[in-house]
Amino acid sequence: MFDSALFDGDENAIVDFKYSSDPRLTWWFDHHQSAFLNAEDQEHFRRDTSGRKLYDPSYKSCTSFISRVGLDRFGFHAPDLDDLVHWSLIIDGAQYPDAKTAVELGAPAMKLTLVIEAAKGSDIVQKIIGWMQHRQLSEIIAEPEIQALYKPLYQRHLESMDLIRNRATQVDGVIFFDLAGYDVEGYNKFIPYYLFPDSTYTVSVTPSSFRTKISVGSNPWTPVEPKHNLASICERYGGGGHARVGAISLAPGELVRAREVAAEIVAELKT
Repeated sequence: MFDSALFDGDENAIVDFKYSSDPRLTWWFDHHQSAFLNAEDQEHFRRDTSGRKLYDPSYKSCTSFISRVGLDRFGFHAPDLDDLVHWSLIIDGAQYPDAKTAVELGAPAMKLTLVIEAAKGSDIVQKIIGWMQHRQLSEIIAEPEIQALYKPLYQRHLESMDLIRNRATQVDGVIFFDLAGYDVEGYNKFIPYYLFPDSTYTVSVTPSSFRTKISVGSNPWTPVEPKHNLASICERYGGGGHARVGAISLAPGELVRAREVAAEIVAELKT
């Protein structure tokens, strides 16, 4: 839920996150199945007449959704941002041709994603966003400041691959691993499918300083079409997401409960 004090601007927007019925909210864009905290918020959205609360779960990228609405409804097109919109669809929508492309980070956009996702605080992210408005991604990743961040992160990325390889098990098409006790607050979500290409699902537990996270995903290149809706499964535990990928966040230190939830989900996905 959003703290009402956050809505203190002349224009207040929520992008790619859950709906708020606060009357001061000006714009809302989302594409997640789990877009509403409750039925009341969903009904509030349905009654909205502003034309500025927009939702379409058929889009794989919220950026491409905003771009399309901007063009169709407001006649706005920024061709200099087309490359960013293109990469948002690939990265947010997991539209990689294969796991190798997703994990080996060959493209500048992939390298920048690693830096952005690992950022502590918003300063470097704000700087990258500023550069993105008028510079190519290949120029941004070549910046000495970005390279200084990227190189150790890439090394940790390689180490996380080794860690998952050693910690993961795969049974009946479901990969599971628990990274408690290791200094890993996140990992490239395609690593499991790179290591276990015949798998269908992944469930993992990753504690951090601010939450205990259960991640649930499905292999975009699976030879067996997933039959479970992962967002619906995660919603039962207070989480959410998309049909093919979801997550649940518990409080820091709730490791026992996280392991219980993960075990229940693993058992369900095996059926």
